[in-house]
Amino acid sequence: MAAEADDPPRTVLELRLRERSQTLAEFVVEAERFARTFGEAGTLSVRHLQRLISGRKPNGSPVGRPRPATARLLERMLGLPIDDLLASPGAARGRVESDDELRQRLSAARRVNGDVLVLLRDQLTSMRRLDRQLGAATAHEEVVTKIRQVSGLRSHSLAPGIRNQLGALLAELGTLAGWQKLDMGSVGESWQFYEDAKAAARESDDVAFQVHCSAEQAFVLIDVGETSSAVELLRAAERTAERGTGRLLRSWLAAAHGEALAADGQRSASLRAFDRAAALLPAEASAVDGPYVVLDPVHLARWRGHALARIGESDAVEVLSTALSSLDPTFTRAETALRVDLATAFLALGEREEGRVHAERARALAAEIGSARQQRRITLLVGPAN
Repeated sequence: MAAEADDPPRTVLELRLRERSQTLAEFVVEAERFARTFGEAGTLSVRHLQRLISGRKPNGSPVGRPRPATARLLERMLGLPIDDLLASPGAARGRVESDDELRQRLSAARRVNGDVLVLLRDQLTSMRRLDRQLGAATAHEEVVTKIRQVSGLRSHSLAPGIRNQLGALLAELGTLAGWQKLDMGSVGESWQFYEDAKAAARESDDVAFQVHCSAEQAFVLIDVGETSSAVELLRAAERTAERGTGRLLRSWLAAAHGEALAADGQRSASLRAFDRAAALLPAEASAVDGPYVVLDPVHLARWRGHALARIGESDAVEVLSTALSSLDPTFTRAETALRVDLATAFLALGEREEGRVHAERARALAAEIGSARQQRRITLLVGPAN
């Protein structure tokens, strides 16, 4: 049984389970599925989980660390070291550094210069490539580790210019982790990553990073059915971005707004938003300083096709098919989502065989990259796998 919601959480592990709105039994089932999917040897029972979240054995003595395989399973699922998960929420927030630790961390932060920042950004680029091709299940743990590293450097940096750049980098890492958790089906953890990313973006002193973090968080709202709130959030982001941000980001924001409007059933407004995105999209891709967004004519067509399929437009198949034929094959998660959209569009036209082919290919891809989000869409569309 789950702990009473009115009682304060005894451990960070208990807090995380509450954020996921899962009973202990539900989490144990998910853990078993996760272990099978990703080759983890760890196991959990409801009784063991009860002890871990309480921090105490039945005799009242402190619970020990779980065996390494179980610790790794929990760490991969929840994105925190096992020691942090078993700590009380207050202890996890309030641990005080020793004098020597503080001096060491201040010294490390002083060594962050332009070359180090370039290295950290290159590492983020590599993580993005892994993520888009192999999925969050492979890349998320590395991203969380890098968040902890960059957060520590930023917290101990005394140089305003460097600290601002570390804030921007941390915002980028946070949005990537938030999107990964959304794809993995953990909306509560996704929301928190975006909250942390927004806080880091404010320290970057760049409005572009701030509106980008807020806009990405809107997709969590869409996934939990808060579509009108997502529309309002993205409308505000577009207004804020009108001054002081580049055309590429403004085009991306318009497309994101269009997707939210489609989810909210606002057909005409959605189509106008996509027209606005196409008008703003720069003719040539170029290196830009600012938040990372993936948008070109192919990806914009993919987004528009998603909206068209959602609102039941007959030309969704043509738009999506053209986008699929031009999509970079390394964008595995994008292909997965696109094929779910194609299945949706074909089924709406009564072309069941074509719809089934795309749905089954999407199901296979979603299983390969661990996309719970797309697996859920496929199940709602055509039912569970045979």
